[in-house]
Parts: sequence; structure tokens; C-alpha cells
Amino acid sequence: MLLTDLLILILVTLVLRFGLGLRPRSRGLILMLASILVIFWLQPVTSIRFLDFWMPVATLFITIGSWLLTAEPDQKKSRSNLITLTLVTLTILLIALTRYLGLSELIGSLKPPQFGQVLIGTAILLVFVILIARFSSAKKAWLMIGIIFLLTLFVILKTPPLALAGSTFLRSLVGQSLASASPLDIRWLGFSYVAFRLIHTLRDRMSGRMPQVSLQDYLTYVIFFPAFSAGPIDRLPRFIKDLQEPLLPFSPQLGQAFYRLTVGIFKKFALADSLALLALNAQNASQLQSTGFSWLMVYAYAFLIYFDFSGYTDIAIGLGQLLGITLPDNFNRPYLKPNLTQFWNNWHITLTQWFRAYFFNPFTRSLRSKYRGLNVGWIVLITQLSTMILIGLWHGVAWNFVLWGLWHGLGLFVNNRFSDWVKPRLSRLQTHTRMQRSLDAFNTVLTFHFVALGWIWFALPSVPLSLNVFTRLFGLGS
Repeated sequence: MLLTDLLILILVTLVLRFGLGLRPRSRGLILMLASILVIFWLQPVTSIRFLDFWMPVATLFITIGSWLLTAEPDQKKSRSNLITLTLVTLTILLIALTRYLGLSELIGSLKPPQFGQVLIGTAILLVFVILIARFSSAKKAWLMIGIIFLLTLFVILKTPPLALAGSTFLRSLVGQSLASASPLDIRWLGFSYVAFRLIHTLRDRMSGRMPQVSLQDYLTYVIFFPAFSAGPIDRLPRFIKDLQEPLLPFSPQLGQAFYRLTVGIFKKFALADSLALLALNAQNASQLQSTGFSWLMVYAYAFLIYFDFSGYTDIAIGLGQLLGITLPDNFNRPYLKPNLTQFWNNWHITLTQWFRAYFFNPFTRSLRSKYRGLNVGWIVLITQLSTMILIGLWHGVAWNFVLWGLWHGLGLFVNNRFSDWVKPRLSRLQTHTRMQRSLDAFNTVLTFHFVALGWIWFALPSVPLSLNVFTRLFGLGS
């Protein structure tokens, strides 16, 4: 997102805030419609004809389908929910009409398809929605089908060979050159975070923890534009609670929002964008000559990824506060933590909590119940490795992300085992404040360097290139 785009978004959010303050009953509706328009506006241009129009449409209908899987039968027939579905459909059709009004640039970078094509495509999607509403239920089997569908889409998008096959297929449908197909053709804005939110609701419905909400509130939660593209991953019950609170045009929250926006803009556009000129990447990694400069680039990347990501999070939180929604914090000074466990408790907090709730804890309980004789150390190793590898694969199905996950999984295992061993032996240090502080400082520096070195796997697309950087860092290169 460019700074000019962000400033436009802030202006729109301010207009919404004061408008919403005057019309509290229509708050949810206005937020839903605004979020629909913004996800079309933010969707990046794709080289496949009209794909940048159909991807936001797919996001909306996948979200509607997920709601239908979690809804009770009487909710599916509710007049208010049918009105919401009609409004979403009409909004899509109105966006398609901008092609003929000379206003398409206000919504997206490319013109929408011919209106007839949009009409037919939308009608087909509505038929699928009707079939889901008619034949599905909130039973575990249907909910599991929904989760598998989302995971399958996720794997296709994140696996380069599969994404390439998808690009080739889509190009063949629209009559474009197959030789130009690339995995980067399918850039589905926000799908990773949308999938996490949808899986969260489907999984909570399976366990009976999800509250019943209207289609309008569900859509607003999933596509809420401040957190749509870069998180954080909010939970539905918490989001709905904020959504139902009255919004005052002037409140202390307004000052907090501007503070977070200012901090976020400074982090992203002043610090992160400046560090990008020096940070490690695939292009400069192959040109490394000196050990000192290699370390400098690794440090630059470590701070780049922090300021970039936490900056976007601050911006999202600030925009959310302007609209009366307090999104959860995602970072809490992670590089100042004295061990790897605390680092992960304070880095991308909502992602860590999501994996802990929906994978790590259930997997741990399953291992303990099925393999009662299994040593605790083995359980810790298996669960830490599998969790971190999955987090790595969430970023992309490639060997560099697998190795990054292994790096952190092994690090967390060693940290866990070493902490249990050393804790009783260092209990005496609690009375020696100065020595304890020195030890904490040493551990903080050690943890930071472990994380910074791990970013090498993350930043570089090939394993040989990463190994080359490691050899340069420790003076082993020729």
C-alpha cells in the first residue's frame, strides 16, 4: 500500500466515523459496504484478465458460504440476512457498472468484466449459495468440508507449482498466452487472513463455542478493511462486542487512534522503507563479499521485517479505533525478550495464539491421550516442530519456509528443555538483582541473534543462497 492510498483510507475512515456516530443503527451496514468497496480497491492488478475483479467477489461468496455452514436453519431464512445477501449482490453489480461510467479507476486498477459476464458469474455463485443453504447444516461433517475446502485453496495459492497450474488453467479460460503463466499471477489479497478467520468460526462452531451472528456482522468481521490484508487475526465474539457498542464521534479513543496511525506510518514509511535499501534480499545475497557487511544486511532485514509488519499492525489498529473497533495488539517489543518462547509470545501474537488454540494444544492433548508412555521431551519436540513448520508453510510451501520453521521449532524445543533444567539451578540469582539483569541482557542478545539468523531462511528463496550467507557471516566463504 502506498502512502497516498493510506491517506485516502484514513480520510474515508474519518468520514465513516463521524457518519457512523450520527447513525448508530446503520453502523454495521455502512462498515460492511465500505469494506466491500475497499477490498476491491486494494486488490492488486493481476496479469490474468479480470481476475482482480473476481477475487474479491470470490472472497465475499466464500465468506457467505462459511456463514451458511455455521448458521441455524431459521437464520438462513431470516429476512434481514436475505436483505444482506441482496445488498452484497447489488454492490458487486454496481461495481461492475463502473466500467461504463468511467469510474472504474475509483474501485480498481483495471476495468471490470462486461456486465453480462458479471451477471452470469454472480448468478452461478448465487446458485451455489442456495445449494449450500438448502443442503448443508452446522453438523461436523459439513463444517469439516468447509475447513478442507479453505485449506485446499490455501495450499494451491501457497505452492508455486500448483499456483502455476492454476494460472495456466485460468489463462486458458480467458484465452491468454499460456507461455506467460506464472505462480505470481494469482495474487489474492487478504486470503490468508480471511482463511484464518473463517476456519476459526467453523472450528468454534464444531465445538459449540461460536455465537450466532447475522450475515451482515459475519461479513463485516471477515472483511473488516483495516485488518483485511495484514491482520491482526481477531476473534469473532470480541469483534462483535465492539461492533455493538455505541460509537461517539469525539472520545479519548480518537486520540489513541491518531497516535497509533502516526507511529505506524513512521515505522512503515520512514524506518522500514529506508532499511529496505540495505536489507538482505535475493539480489544482494549473491554479491556478499565481507563478513561485516553481511551482518549489517542481516540486522537491517531483522529490523525491516519488524518495523514493516508492526507498522502495518499499528495502522490497522488505528483505523479500527477510528471506527470503534479495538483490534488486538500483534507485537509487544519481541526483540527485547530474553528467550525464544517469550519472543513468540510477543511476535505476531494473534497468529501464535491461533496456532496454539487450533493446532498446538489439541495436538498435544491428542499425543498425551493416545501415547501415554511417550516421554514429555518427545511430545514437546514433535508439537513444537510441527507447529513451527506449519507456520512456515503458511507463508509459502517452499523449502526455505520449512527450514525457517525447523529452525524455530528446534530452538523452542531446546529453550523449553534447557529452561526446565536450568531453572532450579539459577534460583539463587533471584536475590542478586545485578547478576540477574546481566544474565537477562545476555539472553536477550542471544535470542535476538538466533531470530535474526533465522530470518535468512525466511528472506531468501533458495537454500544454497541461504547457506552462502551463513558461510559469509562466519567467515567461512572463499
